[in-house]
Amino acid sequence: MLTAEEKHEIEEAVRLVPIRKAAGIEALKIVQEHRRWVSDESLQDIAAYMNMSVEELDSVATFYNMIFRKPVGRHVILLCDSISCWVMGYEDILEALKSRLGIKFGETTADGRFTLLPNVCLGTCDCAPALMIDNDLYRNLTGSQIDDILKKYE
Repeated sequence: MLTAEEKHEIEEAVRLVPIRKAAGIEALKIVQEHRRWVSDESLQDIAAYMNMSVEELDSVATFYNMIFRKPVGRHVILLCDSISCWVMGYEDILEALKSRLGIKFGETTADGRFTLLPNVCLGTCDCAPALMIDNDLYRNLTGSQIDDILKKYE
């Protein structure tokens, strides 16, 4: 069931759009913000609350790569794998992350702290390579910076 706080926040988002269904993505983001991911049960609850079919809302959820349909760690690391990042040192960043965290793409550390995911583009090609942790963007990276960056999230 959606909490009263989630419903309140969803209603605030609904007020900003011309039809209720248009706030479906915002409703997903709100629930994810509270729960870190959107379970099948949460998806059903959101769909019912938004007067949408589960299939209709799931198509929105699966279209956006920032809606997590599986449990994730407390901090989500999105590593940009665009051509710009590849050319500018993506592989060094990936190796540093895998070595430091002991996980591969799609995995979560044993302590539940980090989930590592690829991302098609973070929109900062002029400052490649880049990654994002939660809402924090890191640009012009080198593998040697990874330890210091990850320490901020421990």
